[in-house]
Amino acid sequence: MPTAVIVFVSLCGLLVAGKVMRMRVPVLQRLYLPSSVIGGLIGLAVLSVAGDRVPREVVDAMRKVPGFLINVVFATLFLGKALPNVRRIVSLAYPQLVMGQIIAWGQYVVGLGLAGFVLSRWFGVPPCFGNLIEIGFEGGHGTVGGMQESFIAAGWEEGAALGFTVATAGMVVGIVAGMAMINWAHARGIVAEVVPFAQRRRHERRGVHLRRFRPSAGLQTVMSDSVDSLAWHVAVVGVAIAIGVGMLYLLKLTGWKIFNGFPLFPLCMIGGILLQAAAKWLGKDLLVDHGQMERISGASLDFLVVSAVATISVKVVADNWVALAVLVVAGVAWSVFVVLWFGPRCFKEAWFERAIADFGQSTGVTATGLMLLRTVDPDSRTCAAASFGYKQLLHEPIMGGGVCTALMFTMVVDIGWFKVFAFSVVMLAIWVFCAWRLSRAR
Repeated sequence: MPTAVIVFVSLCGLLVAGKVMRMRVPVLQRLYLPSSVIGGLIGLAVLSVAGDRVPREVVDAMRKVPGFLINVVFATLFLGKALPNVRRIVSLAYPQLVMGQIIAWGQYVVGLGLAGFVLSRWFGVPPCFGNLIEIGFEGGHGTVGGMQESFIAAGWEEGAALGFTVATAGMVVGIVAGMAMINWAHARGIVAEVVPFAQRRRHERRGVHLRRFRPSAGLQTVMSDSVDSLAWHVAVVGVAIAIGVGMLYLLKLTGWKIFNGFPLFPLCMIGGILLQAAAKWLGKDLLVDHGQMERISGASLDFLVVSAVATISVKVVADNWVALAVLVVAGVAWSVFVVLWFGPRCFKEAWFERAIADFGQSTGVTATGLMLLRTVDPDSRTCAAASFGYKQLLHEPIMGGGVCTALMFTMVVDIGWFKVFAFSVVMLAIWVFCAWRLSRAR
């Protein structure tokens, strides 16, 4: 049987198994673990037990899936979405951006500081080990997958397995810590809209829409007798990726060493922005629906996470588990500190709702932040959802899988960790100063 068929069937089976297990195991519902993570852990257990009985080419092919699908996820971010005036975005999202940047640059300071000063001496890990907090936490599984070529170019192939582990641990611990902070805030009257797990309806716990309340999966923008709408939107994503490929080719022609291991996915996002801007300029932007793009992105991300978690190298993780544990605990502790200390100082209203969304994103993915936000503000009665959404337009192109995420890793490899660490300290200080100005203006 062709390898591609085996990989596709296996990933589909794992995703279905993860969903079924989440529906039937209450503790998984309480943890709000995505079915993709559960399915990936099932796959990891199966591959660990099966060992060499699984063909090597199947595992190798499955490991390549995240690196491809992350290009799809990033290409869809702005396709079909109206690009608002930058001044309006900044005015609404500036405090939220300050919070997000403090968390992200702090992850570099904590990660590189730990790796450079402590972990590299005690456990022999390379200094770029410290980049894994921002890559795995802020970026998530997709960013790690997209960085695989960068890890290989740096001569650190085990970086992918370690990154996927950090991303998985960050998502799980982030959700648990996020829910603990939500319960803390609810007990102290900071938030009032929380619906405890025990009061949620059965279908909400199981993650299933009722028949009469099923939301739309997007709008069809073209008639099916010309081309299927889903096929059309997938083709548009392919064009955005092609623009990214062309940009990467041109960057490598410059001969700059920093672009030798530069990943493709941030440029796919820029390709999507350029394509959307061109469609708007030509008056053809109605041909692309962001709702369908979200479904393409969501499906890609689920299959990406399943394949990423299932193919984690257990041996690499076992050899570095102490250093990984220290890194994960430090990363989560930093994010918790930022929420509780800077949250009340950055935001005039709904400080906890707005801060917990950034916490979820900084330890898992954007979807984790939105899940935590919906838990404390289910009816969107505060400004948190709007400010968080606008902030993403400014934050994601830079951090959490953006251009800075790619550059910071290659810079650590090329010019040394301490210079990048010092630069991160300066950037963190600048954003902390911005937070201080916000607190003074209240």
